[in-house]
Amino acid sequence: MYRLGITPWERYGAVAGAQLGALLDREAETRSAGTGRALDIGCGRGQFTPELARRGWEAVGVDIVPEAIEAARSKEPAEATYVVSDATDLASANLGTFDLFIDIGCFQGLGKDQQAAEGRGVTALAAREATLLMLAFGPSRYRRLVEGVSQAEVEAAFPEWELLEVEDAATDGLGWPMNRTSPKWYRLRRPTR
Repeated sequence: MYRLGITPWERYGAVAGAQLGALLDREAETRSAGTGRALDIGCGRGQFTPELARRGWEAVGVDIVPEAIEAARSKEPAEATYVVSDATDLASANLGTFDLFIDIGCFQGLGKDQQAAEGRGVTALAAREATLLMLAFGPSRYRRLVEGVSQAEVEAAFPEWELLEVEDAATDGLGWPMNRTSPKWYRLRRPTR
């Protein structure tokens, strides 16, 4: 899709970015240690990873598409790190542990087995009390066009995590059929054990 210049998921960037900023502010305020390490799963061309770095997180973006990672590396800020890695095999990339994970549109495009694999990988890389912020379209009759997941599917992939909140995501600027998918922000926390 990158080679063809067809990247409809990037159109949602401005709207998602504004909401992400508010969510990141909340995370920084509620963490006793402040910011830490953050992983942007399925970062594409680095649309959201720089925002993590600007807000003081040690930001790492991963994507399976080498061309997307090269494009991300060419952007600012230089403080962000980008790695070619599969969201369904995160542990093999030897990335270390993270305090925050963001997934904006990656999880929803995976099959059930792949979703479970992403969940296992995120869990393996999660520091104590890590948080996951996920933006995903909801299931709809347009699922074949724009994908989407239910709350139950998110919870099934992250059985060791506590679902803290589910918030409606803004649909401003989304064209049809994406504006009919009821996008949600999911906030999950890995409990201290």
